[in-house]
Amino acid sequence: MKQPLVEVKNLKKYFPIKKGILGRTVSHVKAVDGLDFTIFKGETLGLVGESGCGKSTTGRTILQLLQPTEGEVLYEGKNLVGMNPIELRKLRKNLQMVFQDPYASLDPRLTVGELIAEPLNIHGLSQGKEKDLRVEELLNVVGLSSYHAKRYAHEFSGGQRQRIGIARALALNPKLVVCDEPVSALDVSIQSQVINLLQDLQEQIQLTYLFIAHDLSVVRHISDRIGVMYLGRIVELADKQALFQSPKHPYTKALLSAIPIPNPLLKKERIILKGDVPSPANPPTGCTFHPRCSECMTICRTEKPALKEVDGQFVACHLYN
Repeated sequence: MKQPLVEVKNLKKYFPIKKGILGRTVSHVKAVDGLDFTIFKGETLGLVGESGCGKSTTGRTILQLLQPTEGEVLYEGKNLVGMNPIELRKLRKNLQMVFQDPYASLDPRLTVGELIAEPLNIHGLSQGKEKDLRVEELLNVVGLSSYHAKRYAHEFSGGQRQRIGIARALALNPKLVVCDEPVSALDVSIQSQVINLLQDLQEQIQLTYLFIAHDLSVVRHISDRIGVMYLGRIVELADKQALFQSPKHPYTKALLSAIPIPNPLLKKERIILKGDVPSPANPPTGCTFHPRCSECMTICRTEKPALKEVDGQFVACHLYN
């Protein structure tokens, strides 16, 4: 039986919109609006959706880099939300992140060796020769050489910089790694190298990933289960095979129809969504997808659908009531 590592319950993150001389809050941007899901030990949970749907905010809120507005994040049964800073600091080494931009996330003033050793210094885990050996070990793990430790981040390619970011995330032997669009800024050939590296590391040291991306083919390759987000909510959550073979939600069907087929002789029906993504500062009532949905019903405009199980998949849609 699978053991849960992280349980997210009714997670919300609202950003205030302030106006006027006094800076009064007049509204909120509902970046994350009530998420419920579980990440099991040793698995990769993919999180996909259009830009601005709240994927990155979800990852940062789970790690408490952003304080949630409401909800719980249980790590091995311990609620990270509102936890004492000293207790949270002790758990930080188990929760790491690989950021989207491998250049912006690396301090240009530090050498690669100093960047990778920084987490070790903060948590006081190793010193002197032991620390140098650990940095060398991490560089070898991600396919770099020990002499790279004396160079600076700007001297490396995008793929190499992302490997450095992965090495830094692994320095503390974490249990959960949140990968926020780790390959979106890389060439296709480099993307495959980084993804294969992440998979190899998962097998070697039993890592658990929350893999955030907008490229469905990449998510399909690396994930065990996939959650589809739209405007701050998960609309479908399923095993990757089930999701691709039998999508339930109209939004998931539209996303999958956009995946190109590498065969010019095969024709595929493309589902074109009407309109633009609504603003998270003023989301539609009821189901937030209803203004763009070709199967919209009257109830969709007034009542928000709950995420419930349908044929082994979880879907938030009134079509299955």
